[in-house]
Amino acid sequence: MKPDDLNLRGNGTAARQAFNRALLNPASVALIGASSNQKKNTARPLRFMQKHGYAGAIYPVNPSATVINNVKAWGSIDQLPDNVDHAFVMIDSAGVTNVIEQCARKGISVVTIYSDGFAEAGEEGIQKQRELYATAKRLGVRVLGPNSIGLANVHSGAVISVNAAFEMDNLTAGDIGIISQSGSMMGSLMSRAAARGFGFSHLVSVGNESDISVGEILDAMVDDDATRVILLFLETLRDVQTLSGALERAHNAGKPVIAYKLGRSEQGDALSQSHTGAIAGNDAAVDAYFRAHSVIRVNMLETLFEIAPLAARYAHLRPDTWRDTPVRVAVVTTTGGGAATVVDNLGLHGFVAVAPPTAFISHMAGRGLNIRQTPVIDLTLAASSEQYQDLLTEIMQTDWCDAVLCIAGSSAQFYPQYVVQPILNAVETTHGNRKPLVAFLSPEAEASLQLLQKNRIAAFRTPESCADALAAFFVPLGQHQQETRRPVTLPVGYPTRGNLTEPEAMAVFSALGINVVPSAMVQPHAPDHSIDYPVVLKVVSRDILHKTEAGGVRVGIDSDEFLAAALNTMAEQVTAHSPQAKIDGYMVQKMEGRLVELMLGYRHDPLVGPTVMLGAGGITAELKPDFSLRLAPVSEEVAWQMIHEVKHTQLIRGYRQLPEGDCKALANAIVAMSRLALIDAQPVTEAEINPLFVRQDGVVAVDAVVRMRDQSQM
Repeated sequence: MKPDDLNLRGNGTAARQAFNRALLNPASVALIGASSNQKKNTARPLRFMQKHGYAGAIYPVNPSATVINNVKAWGSIDQLPDNVDHAFVMIDSAGVTNVIEQCARKGISVVTIYSDGFAEAGEEGIQKQRELYATAKRLGVRVLGPNSIGLANVHSGAVISVNAAFEMDNLTAGDIGIISQSGSMMGSLMSRAAARGFGFSHLVSVGNESDISVGEILDAMVDDDATRVILLFLETLRDVQTLSGALERAHNAGKPVIAYKLGRSEQGDALSQSHTGAIAGNDAAVDAYFRAHSVIRVNMLETLFEIAPLAARYAHLRPDTWRDTPVRVAVVTTTGGGAATVVDNLGLHGFVAVAPPTAFISHMAGRGLNIRQTPVIDLTLAASSEQYQDLLTEIMQTDWCDAVLCIAGSSAQFYPQYVVQPILNAVETTHGNRKPLVAFLSPEAEASLQLLQKNRIAAFRTPESCADALAAFFVPLGQHQQETRRPVTLPVGYPTRGNLTEPEAMAVFSALGINVVPSAMVQPHAPDHSIDYPVVLKVVSRDILHKTEAGGVRVGIDSDEFLAAALNTMAEQVTAHSPQAKIDGYMVQKMEGRLVELMLGYRHDPLVGPTVMLGAGGITAELKPDFSLRLAPVSEEVAWQMIHEVKHTQLIRGYRQLPEGDCKALANAIVAMSRLALIDAQPVTEAEINPLFVRQDGVVAVDAVVRMRDQSQM
């Protein structure tokens, strides 16, 4: 059976199952370029599979050897039996395309390419990769890589990889799947997590993703019975459409997806691009994408695997709505200093260690345990293991906290039965389903950590990763997309590329249903208009993006005489500043009152697609970032969440008895702006209202920018 007969690129159930099996659970593997020299990387996959008990058929391909590690070697791919499930290619890049053709003739359906020198190597490599993909697609072969360090099925021992991490004597099988865009990090994560007692189902290095993407692998892990939690180490996002579908399936299947993505800093973003050959994207947009698709994004590498038990056990408790109040954590400790380090880090994430209420203190006193009304319940030398367990059991059934944090001191290192067993018993007694419970062990306590891990209780070695995990877990998941999909069109006759003039941009926003400031066009020789004074005067030109710097904005004009003088002065200043700019005229706008200035924006992000943003506006917008961002379009419910997330909006939401603004109108404006994503072919690449004035009786756009995508980009 040839790959095109099986149609592994199809969407049917049979095709998906066949692809998943060949990728993650192959019954036979060809090692093309396998070496008999055990010092070489290319000798490792055969050695690893023998070492870790792979029971399937292995076919080393090496024209210079007849036997490698007591396994028959084959002189060429053409000599192999038909329909080997998976081939691992470890030869020079110049011969890879020819190998794809040979694999197709033998019915090998999935090929992982370790060879480098493709897209990561520059323009010549990019073209070589395109040709490789075109050949594979034409022949029906699925390709993982190139530049992939390989993959492994820990349960079966199918270690199709050259990663040195698999030299370890014993691989710990478990229910965590790892998908990594960095081959070396795949091994690093496995070794770090395995040392903590975490076990894995599959580990996959995607390489350059010329064909098989992170999304397809994730989709396969969703169908994999051995995988319960999926970890992603990402440098960029590719094939977002496929990834989005896979993330939706993972969420529906109850399999948490946890991501660590590089690129939060400007330099980190540049480094990840150079490694993967990827395009840049806005990291805030990536955050919005993860949130929309229920992905838990962590900031610390250690948290990536430490959070897995928390995500798996308490997935049903993740919040789906924004809350105005901080997350309340009941902190129970047997070490004062250790508790302080975690509480301090929780505070940095906006969490609060909450003191038990008086009624609960009385309740526990009646059960024989005296505790104080302090933010940390300190049981140091004050309670038996039975009382500790009883306290946790009672807290787990209350409603005065949102999570429980158990902090253990030195006893965890030598007496896990005293500090860990009560935690396990309390979770089992309450079925652990009313609120999340996690543990932080202050000393290095390997036995206690592994006992907690074995019983699927999240345990942390550092206060930073503990706080990071709780903060990531409590980020509200998902978003309700716009219920209505009414078609949206731009005004007829407007430019289809480049910058719109401000009057044109205002017309776009008005067509969306956003209230815009009254305005009129004037010229130095024709200053007449019908706008009530006082007014603002602005230059109108597609070539001048920053009007203020060019002398193209004048405020507070209160008479015809003042306007005439301002027009002449502005014309001279703009010409001197931008002599090549084409001036379409000048716009007079009514000066509007407001309670606050906000910025409302839209951007077609290169990684995740359309996004909408609300933030503090005016000239201070860039000084201290204060914004909320979502994938577009959004519903009114999500728009309200965004309003509450922007701290600046507290000034119009009843803060210290200040006048309240029309937040209903603001929410409607956010929804309207987000509907730019519904225009056919999505021609708008960027749009911005800054400032958007919020008043007691509505909102009004007083400055407008719209940029259209070039036709060549659409």
